[in-house]
Amino acid sequence: MQTTFRALLIALVVATSGAAIAKLPPPPPQTPEQKAEAAAKAKAAAEKDAAELAAAQNRVAQIYIAEQKAKGIVVHPQLTSTPPPAATVPAKSPGKAPAKK
Repeated sequence: MQTTFRALLIALVVATSGAAIAKLPPPPPQTPEQKAEAAAKAKAAAEKDAAELAAAQNRVAQIYIAEQKAKGIVVHPQLTSTPPPAATVPAKSPGKAPAKK
């Protein structure tokens, strides 16, 4: 009896939740300011995640190196090469050539 009641209750909850989700209105369109703010938040979150990942990887590497050193093995970590920062070259404006006299 109780198992049948649970099965009916679960079926009822599943059936009504699908209908409730299907009837939600679409979100309102975003303004350019809201889009810029969302992009800035996403960029900040991505940078934070990257920094946390790098810190975690450094901790793991330090632990590994310490364990290997305790065993008498010298580990020489291979550092990944980072690309040099992009040089900013001013673009030439398409203007008239200087007149010769």
